[in-house]
Amino acid sequence: MQAQAPNLPYIGLWARLSGFRHEELSRLVESRKAVRMSLMRNTIHLVSARDAFALKLLFTPFGERGFMHGSPWGRHMNEEDLRAIRSVGAELMSERPRTVADLSRQLGERFPGRDSLAMAYGVRYMVPLVFTTPRGIWQAGGPVALTTFEAWLGRPPGPAIDPERLVTRYLAAFGPASPADMRAWSGLAMRPVFDRLRPKLRAFRDQEGREIFDLPRAPRPHADQDAPVRLIPDFDNILLGHADRTRIMPAGRHLGMFSSNGVMQGAVLADGFVRAMWVPRKSTLEISPFINPLTKSERRAIEAESHQLMKFLTPGEEHDVKFGPMKP
Repeated sequence: MQAQAPNLPYIGLWARLSGFRHEELSRLVESRKAVRMSLMRNTIHLVSARDAFALKLLFTPFGERGFMHGSPWGRHMNEEDLRAIRSVGAELMSERPRTVADLSRQLGERFPGRDSLAMAYGVRYMVPLVFTTPRGIWQAGGPVALTTFEAWLGRPPGPAIDPERLVTRYLAAFGPASPADMRAWSGLAMRPVFDRLRPKLRAFRDQEGREIFDLPRAPRPHADQDAPVRLIPDFDNILLGHADRTRIMPAGRHLGMFSSNGVMQGAVLADGFVRAMWVPRKSTLEISPFINPLTKSERRAIEAESHQLMKFLTPGEEHDVKFGPMKP
């Protein structure tokens, strides 16, 4: 589950599982059976501990490339810096959970005259780390702190998941999809793996004639089947699981709906498509439609689901649902 903000996975699971309760996931996080870490697209995800061991090594090189070439911190690093990042950084992070600021201070003491903050972010990108509690527990605060796999989970990451297994798991969640779709979701080039799996997959063509794949027995509802209204959190993987996001999102909304300032918000799905945004404002959930006005039946269904979300977010409190102006 996407977990850029610690509470997002709770909303994502609430939208997917009947009767889901906060404490179910909080217990898993507290007992370290579920952990937050950087994975796909160098963004933070919540995964089971079993998947943490299996997935981290597969995405570590992606994090290293992101640090060296996609961030402002690694562009002037040399081999000596990188060795220090891996050895000293791992040593410091294994001692106790640390914030990036704390790690930067420690590295500054070890390496006077170096860019300690850049080195701290190098540790963040290049050493296998996990985020620690209390963040990640429902509505809990606390610093953004990390530590090593060994310190938090008892052993280093590995063995890495088989790439074929990763492709079939991706298709189970997002198929039918193409190798380009999986690359957009994961950052990994998996076309050769799709080719090896071809005899075991079902192939289709999309509206543009592109070849897409699915698992042979995966459910594929008929095009005219109704899809219930769902309120999903910001950055939900269903919004980011394909290269062509217009299959679920309005054109021009690929990135514009995502928050960059920590404000909780999300997307409203009606008949399987993003039709509006939701934002909680104190005791009111505000719904802002996109492009086309909502029908009366859509508004009734969205309002009913919105009340359920507010009961989940603020149990026992009075709340309201408000439809705001249509977003341009």
